[in-house]
Amino acid sequence: MRARIHAHAHAHAHTHARIRFRFLPLVPLLAPLLALLGLLPAAVPASAADNGTWGVFPTPAAGAATTGRAAFFHQGAAGSTVSDSVTVLNSSDRELTFRIFATDAVNTPAGGAFALLPVETAPKDIGAWITLAPEAAAPVAVPARGRKDIAFTVRVPADAAPGDHIGGIVALSTAVEGVRQEGRVRVGVKRSVGARLYFRVPGPVVPGLSVENVRVTRTAPLLPWTGEARATVSYTLVNRGNAVVEPEVTVSARGLFGRTVLARPARGPKPALLPGQRVELTEPWRDAPQLDRVAVKVRAGVVDRPGLSSESGTEFLAVPWPAAGGALVLVGAVSTVWLLRRRPTSPPTPEPPATPGPPEPPEPPAQEPARTL
Repeated sequence: MRARIHAHAHAHAHTHARIRFRFLPLVPLLAPLLALLGLLPAAVPASAADNGTWGVFPTPAAGAATTGRAAFFHQGAAGSTVSDSVTVLNSSDRELTFRIFATDAVNTPAGGAFALLPVETAPKDIGAWITLAPEAAAPVAVPARGRKDIAFTVRVPADAAPGDHIGGIVALSTAVEGVRQEGRVRVGVKRSVGARLYFRVPGPVVPGLSVENVRVTRTAPLLPWTGEARATVSYTLVNRGNAVVEPEVTVSARGLFGRTVLARPARGPKPALLPGQRVELTEPWRDAPQLDRVAVKVRAGVVDRPGLSSESGTEFLAVPWPAAGGALVLVGAVSTVWLLRRRPTSPPTPEPPATPGPPEPPEPPAQEPARTL
């Protein structure tokens, strides 16, 4: 299991007496850039989860300044207790105050990045098993260029499910570092940094992985082949097992007659998928077919578990609909004109014969004039 350390930021919103927290990712690459600009100290422990101003990591061994542990890795049977210590290092030139808390880890729904739940969300798994030292019940002050070690205990419930349980210990700054307006709400930004904690409860380990809900969205030029058609293959990865998996995904597509129109090999593992999590991922597809019937297949596997794989797919019809609609209208118009021209000319309709009237009475016979003798 490879450990990756990410920094996180929380947004703190309030109107008058009401307080609302929001969780936002903090891009770790900003810290080196700010250090180059002189806004943040550049020297930080290499193994710490650090944002350039403070870091959180497993407490080094006695007498050591840094630790070789990038995260906490522990194992304990149901009903057992495990103890350790977390260190908060202040790299700045002023005293900083933090709220220290333990929580659960999740994958962000879009993209699958590792994230720790915000302080206002109550943990239900490993975060609920952790008890921090009493001093962490109140805000903890860490002196400038100093550090604070805080002991904690993991009490595994007697009915804990076997498998991997992932969480972390977070140092949330009490300082609001900026304010912005969102509608009628003033939003202040608070940052936090968390060290990951991986805990394994012995028992049957059943990894699970499935590919679901494969779909394709596409855009194409109004006139076919006058520009590039683009598509996006979207799919869902689901971890239905009880162990962390790092899937590798391949995307392929075939057109009519089995032609290969897309062969996208795996480019390194996707983000580690935590037990019970589902993530939405996308694969951009440039120069997608513009006139074809396409079958898309998404396959996910795990390198260190050859027998664990899943695949799913979908089909779509690539047709330049605007051009096709215009062609149909044109064909209809031409056909109508052609039919009208081929229509035979009808002969003139003869006039109906006149209806004979009643017969005229015969003329009376002519009478000869009387002769006189």
